[in-house]
Amino acid sequence: MKKRITLTIPRTTTRQPLTYRLAKDFNVAANIIRAQVAPNQMGTMVVELAGDIDELDAAIDWLRSQDIRVSLASQEILISEDICVHCGLCTGVCPTQALTLEPETFRLMFNRSRCVVCEQCIPTCPVQAISTNL
Repeated sequence: MKKRITLTIPRTTTRQPLTYRLAKDFNVAANIIRAQVAPNQMGTMVVELAGDIDELDAAIDWLRSQDIRVSLASQEILISEDICVHCGLCTGVCPTQALTLEPETFRLMFNRSRCVVCEQCIPTCPVQAISTNL
């Protein structure tokens, strides 16, 4: 089973090897989608956890016991067809190639199944046509 979660990590916890502990202690694989973590500063991480449901729940309980705020990321990227000008800037920052330009028409194509909701496209869009559903 997989769960995508957002972690808000307090300053006192940013030096802990979180993904190592998840793998070693709970047998949970952690795929970091996006992270902004620096020593002695509050950090955030979007992580996709994979493992047995009981191990995932135990891992999430452990994260919370470390004063890490855990929220399930059920977000989805939305693109407003009325606003989008198909400039293609978002395609350059999309790490999974979920956003591409159609070669013949140069219209933006969005492959939702490839999107990991890293949100790198949102600040890149010059006309603010990209947002999340939350």
